[in-house]
Formats: sequence, structure tokens, C-alpha cells
Amino acid sequence: MQAPLFLSSIAQEIGITNPIANDFIIHALTPLEYGEEHDVSYIDQAQYFRVLAESKVGAVLVRERDYETHKASFPAHVQPLFVRNPHLAFAKLSQKFAQSEFADPFAPTLYDKSTKPSYPNIQPCAQIMQGVHIGGNVTIGARTLIMPGVVISDDVVIGDDCKIYPNVVIYRQSVIGNRVNIHAGSVIGSDGFGYAHTDSGEHCKIEHNGIVRIDDDVEIGANVTIDRAVFGQTHIKHGVKIDNLVQIGHNCVIGEHSLLVSQVGLAGSTSTGRNVVMGGQAGTGGHIHIGDFTQIAGRGAVGKNLPPNTKWGGHPLMPLDEWMKFYVSLRRMLKKQEG
Repeated sequence: MQAPLFLSSIAQEIGITNPIANDFIIHALTPLEYGEEHDVSYIDQAQYFRVLAESKVGAVLVRERDYETHKASFPAHVQPLFVRNPHLAFAKLSQKFAQSEFADPFAPTLYDKSTKPSYPNIQPCAQIMQGVHIGGNVTIGARTLIMPGVVISDDVVIGDDCKIYPNVVIYRQSVIGNRVNIHAGSVIGSDGFGYAHTDSGEHCKIEHNGIVRIDDDVEIGANVTIDRAVFGQTHIKHGVKIDNLVQIGHNCVIGEHSLLVSQVGLAGSTSTGRNVVMGGQAGTGGHIHIGDFTQIAGRGAVGKNLPPNTKWGGHPLMPLDEWMKFYVSLRRMLKKQEG
């Protein structure tokens, strides 16, 4: 069991420069919106100071100059921790909370009928084929089929009537609903691509300690990757259908009944409303929201929030009818030049 982690014990390591007025055991690293009194968050962009008034976190990593500018935004219960680079300090602190995929990495996890009594949360009518590795405290629902070569880490929950095809990897604490199909080679819950950078250009890994949650009636194609959240969850909502070779970054939220066609790539913290359609090779920047019933044509590059019930295409992105007119006009111009 990990020893309690006090604020004072990590102050020097992550570069806190001011005295710690209220020392406490750190329970978790959280966003400002969701933290509690024993949690720590960070601010490295001015827009997040407006969230502080409602935040319940016990301490925030922040630049001293930013604190002086926004001192009035700090409630009395939120303790500022002065650091040169809040993002880098957060990355270093996140490593204190890193978790392994298996609580006992040397315990045999290859599932067969003789080990079935060791897995009380696997329903008797679930079908587990040969060559499946299952970690501790895994739940598998009724009539779910797990095919050869699947690896399921600790504390995973899989609902009823699911099909998990060969060589799927499901990382720790992932939660999968009922009637979910995950096709061969897909990876659920891998680390997001998150690093903070030192002054000398080195990359400091941000440990991703959140989860992936997949709701009922979702279908995930072959060789899809869905990254776990930094904290909180990456959430694939009810009825979403995902084609082969799609990448979904950390903390994304995909709205109900959305369709993501092959090779779509979503950067971290992208969110969509319901019934969004993204054509092949379309992609987004991070922290972007796409409204309900919006459609993105193939190879569309989304760099801004999009309103509901609209259609878009092109790079740079523009309304789809404008993009089509632009493309036709461009071809006509090129033909005239060639003539």
C-alpha cells in the first residue's frame, strides 16, 4: 500500500517556492471543477481563474505573478502553491499517482476453467476462449464472449451480451456497458499523449490516472485506440459507432449515436453532441466542441467549436456548400490556366 503523500513531502521535488500554510495528505489530482479539500489542481492559463470561486480543491499550482494578478479570485480555502511552470509541476506530481496494470504483475492471469473460481465476478454463462489474460477484480456479464488473445487488466467491468474480438487490450478500470462489440486489435484505455516540457526541451510524462467509459450498444471497429483520461473519464456514449483505425484522445466525450468513419483523429478533450457524423480522415484540435447533428466531410480539419445542425468540410474548415463551390471554382480556374 502506498504511503500517504503530504504536500510538504513533494514541495522541493516539484519546485514549490512559498511556505505551505496548510499541509495535508493529497488524495488526488483533479480538475478545478471536481476537486475536494484534499485534492490538488493547477492553473497555467488565465481563463481558468474564473472557475476558482466554485472550486473545492485544497491547493492549486500557480505562477506567483499570476496569483498576484488574480489574487481576488482565490477563495480562502484554496491554497496557492507557487511554481515556475505549473504544467511541469503537475506532470511531476502526477507520477506519484501512477498505477500499474496488474496489482500483482507476477501472478498468473491466463484464464481457463481451472482458474474460474478465482473470478467470482465473471458470470457462469460468459464465454472465455483460450489464451485470454484476465487481471484481478474483473467483472464480465452474462453471455459475453471474450475471444483468444484478449488482455483485460485489473478492475475492468464488461457488461452483458458483449463481443470482444481477438487481441483486444482493455486497460485497468475501464467500464464497458451492455451489447458492446470491440473488434480485433483495438486498445481501450491506453495512456493519452500528454507531456510537459522542461526549459531544456526534455519531455516529462503526465501520468493518466482516469478511465475510459463505454456505454451500451456501442460498436468499435478494428485497430481503434481510445485513450484513458488524465483524470475523470474519456466517455463514449450510448449507441456510438466507430469505424476501423480511429484515434480518440484523452478526456474526449463522444455524444449518443455519433458516427466516426475510418481514420478519424480526435485530439484530447474534444467533445461532440449527439448524432455527429465525421467522415474519413477528419480530425479536430484539442478542447473543441461539435454540436448536435453536425456533419464533417472527409478530411475536414476542425479547429473551432461548431454549432449544431450544420455541415462542414475542407481545410481550412468552411460550411460544406461553400467548400464545394470553392473546390469547383478552383478546378475551373486550373483548367483555364492549363488551356
